[in-house]
Amino acid sequence: MGPMALLCAALSAATLLLPLLALSSQGGGLAWPDLADPLTQALRVPRILTALTVGAALAASGAALQALFRNPLADPGLVGTSSGAALAVVCVLALGAGSLSLPLAAFGGGLAATWLILALSRLVRGGLAGLLLMGLVVGAFCGALISLILFMSDDLTLRSASAWLAGNLAAATGERLIACTAAALAGLLLLLWIARDLDCLLLGEDAARSLGVDVRRTRRLAAIGAALATGGAVALSGVIGFVGMMVPNLVAVLVGGCRRRLILLSAWAGALFLLAADTLARTLVWPVDLPVGLVAAFAGPPFFVWMFARQQRSLIDG
Repeated sequence: MGPMALLCAALSAATLLLPLLALSSQGGGLAWPDLADPLTQALRVPRILTALTVGAALAASGAALQALFRNPLADPGLVGTSSGAALAVVCVLALGAGSLSLPLAAFGGGLAATWLILALSRLVRGGLAGLLLMGLVVGAFCGALISLILFMSDDLTLRSASAWLAGNLAAATGERLIACTAAALAGLLLLLWIARDLDCLLLGEDAARSLGVDVRRTRRLAAIGAALATGGAVALSGVIGFVGMMVPNLVAVLVGGCRRRLILLSAWAGALFLLAADTLARTLVWPVDLPVGLVAAFAGPPFFVWMFARQQRSLIDG
């Protein structure tokens, strides 16, 4: 059995087991879930659906952004897309607007941040490294604006925004879940549609043009797709970092392949990874419900260091 078959078999088994484990984790232990229980229907099932949606959206966005920026370290949280979406959502929360406006605000903020990064990189002609550095700069600037808005907000807004920014899956229910899932799905479908052009873009702009790819159009559509998927995820859960970097790179190391297959497998694996992380966050220090963003944050930095070292070794060997 090849690596692809093994990965699909493992993901299929996890797809069956992880939702059952998430439903069974109650009170610090395991109990067979009662699907007729109103609490299960109102809280547990929406939380599982939220984890799956957010994980898939972030991982798929990461796979596309890594091709767009031509850097395996690209991630919606690292390159500023998540920060832009978070800034827009915090502005909506501070203004007291309705919850249905959160997906639209997150999409607009994520798209504006991504386009700003691309424009600044072209302006300073920083190359591939410049793209990542500009992403870090834009992300830091958005973070500073978020801190300023929260500092000037009332205690209720500060408390709700702080819990949301830590990466929390508990609050997404009802209409917001439906709207954000629709936005994330639309972004995923758009990224799959331009996946072949992203493969060509990895060869360089000149090579992509020689293969008939409209580079500007591909960049624009990739930014829109990533902003839609990331915006939907951020509006649901807040900022959860490193998922979009870790999952696509692991899938690429295990099976490789074209960008369309990588996006699909990354979305599948990312959904299950975040569900597993959320289940661990709920049970690790029960009765305290840890934000899932903290669990991902602990796993992300060591993986980032490993990926950076691996990239440097490949450059030296090459």
